[in-house]
Amino acid sequence: MLNRWSAADAPDHSDPIARLVYASRLLGADTGLVLHGGGNTSVKTTATDLTGEPVAVLHVKGSGSDLATMDASGFTALRLDRLRTLLRLERLGDSDMMNELRCARLDATAPDPSVETLLHALLPHPAVLHSHADALLALTNQPEGARLVEEVYGDSVVVVPYVMPGFDLARLCAELYPARAHAGTVGMVLLNHGLFTFGADAEEAYRRHIELVTLAEDRMALPRPRVAPTAPRPVDRLRLAGLRREVSTAAGAPMLLSRYEDPAVRAFLDRPDLAAVATRGPVTPDHVLRTKRIPLVGTDVAGYADAYRRYVDQNRSRARSATLTVLDPAPRVMLDPELGLLTAGRSAAEATMARDIYRHTVDVIEAAEAVGGYRALSEQEIFDLEYWELEQAKLRRGGPAPEFAGEVAVVTGAASGIGRACAEALLARGACVVALDRDPAVAGSDGPARLGLTVDVTDSAAVDAALDAAVDRFGGVDIVVAAAGIFPPSREIAGLDEADWRRTMAVNAESVAYLFARTHPLLALAPRGGRVVVVASRNALAPGPGAVAYSASKAAVTQVARVAALEWAADGIRVNVLHPDAVFDTGLWSAELLAARARRYGLTVAEYKRRNLLRTEITSARVGDLAATLCGETFAATTGAQLTVDGGNERVI
Repeated sequence: MLNRWSAADAPDHSDPIARLVYASRLLGADTGLVLHGGGNTSVKTTATDLTGEPVAVLHVKGSGSDLATMDASGFTALRLDRLRTLLRLERLGDSDMMNELRCARLDATAPDPSVETLLHALLPHPAVLHSHADALLALTNQPEGARLVEEVYGDSVVVVPYVMPGFDLARLCAELYPARAHAGTVGMVLLNHGLFTFGADAEEAYRRHIELVTLAEDRMALPRPRVAPTAPRPVDRLRLAGLRREVSTAAGAPMLLSRYEDPAVRAFLDRPDLAAVATRGPVTPDHVLRTKRIPLVGTDVAGYADAYRRYVDQNRSRARSATLTVLDPAPRVMLDPELGLLTAGRSAAEATMARDIYRHTVDVIEAAEAVGGYRALSEQEIFDLEYWELEQAKLRRGGPAPEFAGEVAVVTGAASGIGRACAEALLARGACVVALDRDPAVAGSDGPARLGLTVDVTDSAAVDAALDAAVDRFGGVDIVVAAAGIFPPSREIAGLDEADWRRTMAVNAESVAYLFARTHPLLALAPRGGRVVVVASRNALAPGPGAVAYSASKAAVTQVARVAALEWAADGIRVNVLHPDAVFDTGLWSAELLAARARRYGLTVAEYKRRNLLRTEITSARVGDLAATLCGETFAATTGAQLTVDGGNERVI
């Protein structure tokens, strides 16, 4: 493993917290060490409190912080003497421990400290770094893991058998570390858990960390660097959408389903003993919170859910919480030789975390199998962490999910104007969005929950490819917003341009009919029922002169939507139409055109924008917000409706 500490980039020794931030980011940048908020780091300093007295302080990573993006605000400062006093106790419940840790903060508004804070406090060294390195887990997750650790490290590390994180682990380390450490001790290995290193400062702790992980990598022959992802083999998108619906049914809420493949994953899926090696448990118990204890091998979601319920029933007596909040029984990781590696989550972030964790799990299992055989902790030990009192408390504190959590929207014309506003409104309410537009800018702001694709909606092959990509990425389609449209140059019928007419009808009406035909089977599989919003126009209701192609195309697409509402109601799909007017913050309107139109009516630009009965300005954001609302529970009993967004127009009314 490469030591990436740079003396030129690192802060100087006068600022130990800044150096810890630097070391933390180096650890967090390597997914072979920590993933998605894993690991923790600390440094001990002396501060002056409000009374002017010197106070020994432990600065430790706050719960929920991500080492890859840490800054000083992500650390919590605690009174070190109080922490070490707690270690003298024989017993302390983890909920009580967390309360004591909060009370030991110098700043009551600081983040909750890491659950492993007491372990950092007991170590006598100024700087401490902790990771869940793949190589170390491959070394320890074996029948003779402790012997292999001794073989690789000799007596340079203190070895601690697995104990649940929290007070019990800290108390055990408080007994073992002083008894076994010596002048040459540079680290502590927690079997089936991770690695601690320490030093006089963050640089020394980091250097030791890299050296110890490198020794494990050399012994276990883990792949470095990891192979790049490849496009999953094509599969029927309706099969994936149907599988997603089964997962959502088991979970009791809409879930996303994402596919992944690379050569190492493909080799793993092709193992004849896949079902045996993949179901031995996670490489470290923390992962159960993202992946569940074992993946589903194959696609029998109902069978997996039944087995999960039995697992909970068999182990519920171990739970320390007075009231057990049972998690949903749906799988989070699925391994199928035909479909690939699939991961599920209520959000794109959750599905991504499960994917990343299991991708590293594949490497750890393969490396361990090549040496002594992969062995995880027992079912009972994994249950203890999955239903840990601290995790149960988090569930009880959790608020409601976003409105469209676990759902997927396809939005056309999403690069600008109303289409972009619709996409942004849906994203803001928790949906994943597949944004389509012929403008390449549509792909410029992708993230875990957004997939932008450059697509001409009149190109049927491109639309089909986009839907395949949408289902590969998110598992299905719940919402369609047809907002793509063009407004050709103004001409009276006598001067009709046939090319303009055909292009306008193709974009504004025919492409929507095709999109409907291709998305209907997906919408019919939507866990909460499909929803469609068509962005038409006031011109469909009250046309104006010189806009025959535009007005006719918007009237045509309105009829397409009305017929769809009639045909699709039996499938639980609702279809509604918006008729905006005078939305001036779109690409159709330039400052010059606005000024010219305002002069024509003897108005200022501001007055022209409010030239409606309510004297209000109509914006893309207002239309987008209404489109999202139409897809929500408020309009659950509405289909075939046509709503104007125009501030009131005498001709329409």
